[in-house]
Amino acid sequence: MEGYDKKEGYSRNKHEEIFSNAVRAGKRTYFFDVKATKKNDYYLTITESKKRYDKEGNFSFEKHKIFLYKEDFDKFSEGLISAIDFIKNSNLEEQAEPMKLEQNESADIIEGLETETFSNVEFEDLAE
Repeated sequence: MEGYDKKEGYSRNKHEEIFSNAVRAGKRTYFFDVKATKKNDYYLTITESKKRYDKEGNFSFEKHKIFLYKEDFDKFSEGLISAIDFIKNSNLEEQAEPMKLEQNESADIIEGLETETFSNVEFEDLAE
């Protein structure tokens, strides 16, 4: 089995990782990495990394990765911008128009809240 231990004839493409940018956002880190194929064609990987703890207090990183190729850049960016614009516009409309209730409706809602119990749900809980 000569050559397998040293991987003779194997040369790593030194241009494989061209550019990298890490963005920390709360409990998550997003990595934007530009890489090259063997034919030196560029593509983008987007990685979401979250630190997770087990019951013993040990941690590991949970990662999710998207590969985005040049031929999909335009459609992907249009979809992303469209979704972001929708969210921004929806939130602005909600903030701009405060909820209007009659005085007796407000009292009924407050009275109902006092008898209900709510659990603390975090965004990460919804993903699983």
